[in-house]
Amino acid sequence: MSKPYLIAYNVACCLGWSYVLFLSVTSVCPVHLKQTLAAIWDIPNLSTVLTYVQTAALLEIVHSMVGLVRSPVVTTSMQVSSRIFAIFAINFAPTSQNQWGAGLMIISWSLVEVVRYAFYVFTLTRGKVPYPLFWLRYSLFYVLYPSGITGELSVFLAAAKDEQFLNLLGPGNETLVYYLIMALPIIYIPGSPIMIMNMVGNRKSSFKKRFAKPPPPPRGLVFPKVVGKKGKEDRSSTPTAKAVLAAAVGAVNKEKGEKILKLKNWRFGYVKHFMGMVEEQCRSPESALAVAKAGLAKAYEIFEFVAPDGTSCSFEEAMKAKNHDKFHTGFIHGEKPKASNKIEVPYNGKNLSGEELKAQVRKWVDYGTIEPSAGSAIINCVDNPGWLDLKDRYFVLLGAGSAMGPFLVLMALGANVVAIDLDRPFIWKRLIGIAKKSSGSITFPMKVEQASCADEDAIYAAAGCNLFTHTPIIKDWLLDLYKGKSFTVGSYAYLNGALHVQVSLAMDAICRELTEKRPGTSLAYLCTPTDIHLIPKEAHDASEQNFKRSDIIKLYGSFMNTISGGKMCRKNALKPIVADDGKEFYVVDGMSVAQGPNYALAKRMQHWRAIVAHSMGCKVSSNIAPSTSTQSVVQNRTFAWAYEGMPYFEPYEIATPDVSNNVMSAILFSDLNDEKSVANPKNTLDNPNSLFSYGSFHGGTWRCAYKIDSIGEPSVLIYFTKIALPYLVAGTAIGAALIMKNM
Repeated sequence: MSKPYLIAYNVACCLGWSYVLFLSVTSVCPVHLKQTLAAIWDIPNLSTVLTYVQTAALLEIVHSMVGLVRSPVVTTSMQVSSRIFAIFAINFAPTSQNQWGAGLMIISWSLVEVVRYAFYVFTLTRGKVPYPLFWLRYSLFYVLYPSGITGELSVFLAAAKDEQFLNLLGPGNETLVYYLIMALPIIYIPGSPIMIMNMVGNRKSSFKKRFAKPPPPPRGLVFPKVVGKKGKEDRSSTPTAKAVLAAAVGAVNKEKGEKILKLKNWRFGYVKHFMGMVEEQCRSPESALAVAKAGLAKAYEIFEFVAPDGTSCSFEEAMKAKNHDKFHTGFIHGEKPKASNKIEVPYNGKNLSGEELKAQVRKWVDYGTIEPSAGSAIINCVDNPGWLDLKDRYFVLLGAGSAMGPFLVLMALGANVVAIDLDRPFIWKRLIGIAKKSSGSITFPMKVEQASCADEDAIYAAAGCNLFTHTPIIKDWLLDLYKGKSFTVGSYAYLNGALHVQVSLAMDAICRELTEKRPGTSLAYLCTPTDIHLIPKEAHDASEQNFKRSDIIKLYGSFMNTISGGKMCRKNALKPIVADDGKEFYVVDGMSVAQGPNYALAKRMQHWRAIVAHSMGCKVSSNIAPSTSTQSVVQNRTFAWAYEGMPYFEPYEIATPDVSNNVMSAILFSDLNDEKSVANPKNTLDNPNSLFSYGSFHGGTWRCAYKIDSIGEPSVLIYFTKIALPYLVAGTAIGAALIMKNM
C-alpha cells in the first residue's frame, strides 16, 4: 500500500504546486517586475493553495520517520521547517505579503516543487525519469535555491518590522517575537551554503550514476544468476545474501532459516535476522561453529566463477581446479636503516609514544572509548619493544593500499610485506615508493619477470592482481611463496555495496587455503563497530549507567526519541542471551541499516572464517576498530556530519586513519606475541564468538547510552546547531545593542 499512497501524495502535491506556478507566473509583467511580484500573494486562491500544499510537506518528515522513504529525518525536517516558518510569517505579517521578495519566493518554490514532485511520480511509476526532467531536477537549484532563499529572507525581515506580527504573543512580548523571527535569517547564513552544496553533491552523484558505462561482462567471482520479478535473469545480491544467511541459521534452526528466505523487505528487515543468527550461535559452541561452517559452505556452493572465455563453475570448483597461469614475483627492499622499535600514535597534533601513549590509552579506557583488554594490549606492546622487531615476520596484506590497513606501520617497523592489490600503476607507485623509503621489504605478484622491466614505470604497470578474477592464481602463488616462513594474512580490502561481499569471499578463499595447507599461518581482521558483537558484562553495565544519567544529552536523547516515535536515541543495553547451559552472553546491536545487508554479510563472513580457523588451532587476531574518518566514509556527507556530532554522546570518539592504523597495529602485534591473548587458540573461550569480545577499540559504541544506528540524525542536528550557534549569538548581541540604543 505504501507505493500507491506515495504516488497519490506526489501527484496531488505536483498538481497543487502547478496551480500556484500558473497563477503566479501568468500575473508577472517584466516591465513592472517589482510591482507585479509584490502583488502575487493577493491573487485569488493562491495564498490558500500555497499554504495547504506547503504545509502538506510536513508529511514528508513522517514518511522519513516511518521508513516510507529513505531520506534522512533531520535533513528533511530542516528543509521543510524553514519553509513552514516562512509560510507562517507571510500569513501573519501583512507587510511581508506585498513586497517583491514574497513573489520571488513563491515562484522559486513552485518551480522547484513542480519539477521535484513530477520527478518522484516518474520514479515511482516508470522507474526511469525522462532526461529533460532529470536535468531540471538536478540543475534548477543553481538559480532557484538562491532566489528562493532571497525571497524567504525578505519575508522574515519584513515580518520583523510588522506591528501585527510582533504582537502575536500579546503586548509586552514584541521583543521575544522579534528575536525569534530574526534568528531565522541568522541561521540561514551557515545553513544555506550547506544546503546548496548538498544538492551539488547529489547532482554529481546522480549524473555519474545515470551516465555510468554499462558494466563489463561478468568475469571471475560473481553473484549467481537468479530470476528476477519480471522473469529476467540477473545477478542480484538480495536472493544470494538471503540464501547464505538462511543456510547458516538453518543449520541449527530450520524454522528461522525458512523465515529469512520468505522475507520480502530484505533491505530494511535484515538486522533482526542477523540478531537471530547470533542468538542461535550463543546456544552452544557447537552451534556457533555449525552456523559459520554452513554459511561459508553455501557461499562457495552458489557463487560462480566465470573464466575469461565466459564459461562458469561454482566458486568451490574454481578454487580446487588446477591452474596453468602463474604469477611472477616482484621484490623491493627498503633503503633506510632500521628505526627504533616503538609504536607512535599521531593524536591531537602530537606523536604519542612511550609513557605519553600509555597515559592516553588509560584515558580512553577510563572514558569508555576502548575496552580495558584493548588498553592492556596497546600498553603491553609499548612495554615489549621486542614485539616490534619485524625483520623476520611476513605479513600478507589482502588490500595492501587500504586506508585502514597496517601497511605504513609495518613498513616503518621493517616488516616483510607480501602486498596484494589491484593491478593499477598508481597504486604500485605509491606502495613501492613507501617501501623504498623504509627498512622493510615488499613482495608482490607480477605479470612478467621483474628483470624484464626496463624501468620503474614498467614494474608499476606489471605489478598487482585482481582478487575477483585472479583468486585461484593468487592462492597458488602464495602457497609457493617463501616456503617455511609463517604468514600472517590480513583481510583489509573494502569495496562498496555488493562488491564488498565478493571481495570478502575472495579473501576468505585465500585465507582458507593458507590456513589449511600452510602450517603456521595466522589470520588478522579488523571488525567493524557497526555489527552485532558479544561484549563483556562491564561494557553492558556501563551502557546502562550512561542511559540512567541526567544531563543535557539525556534530555536531548529523550526528546529526540519521543518526537521520532522511538526511532532515534534507542537504548543500547540489551537483555543477555541465555545459552543452553545457562551461561549469559551480553550483546550489543551496533548494526547500521544505512550501511545495508551487503556490508553486514561481508563482515559476517569474516567472523565465520575467524572462528572456524581459531577452532582448528589457528592464531586469529580479530579486533573491533573504531569508527574512522576515512575518505571512503566522509565522502558520504551525512556520515561526515554525523561524525562531527557523535562525540557529544559519551564516550564516542571518532578516530583519524592515523590513529586507527597505529592502535590497531599495536593490538595485532600483542595478539601475535602474547600467549595469554584470546587470539591464541590454546586459550579457551565460553563461545567462539567471544573471540570478538576482547581487544575492542570500538570508539564508544559498546558503552554509549544509545544504539549507534539511532544517533546518526541527532548527531547531524547537533552538528548544524554547532555551526549556527556563533551566528545566533552574534545576532542576539547585535539585536540587544540596537534595542538598548533605542531605549
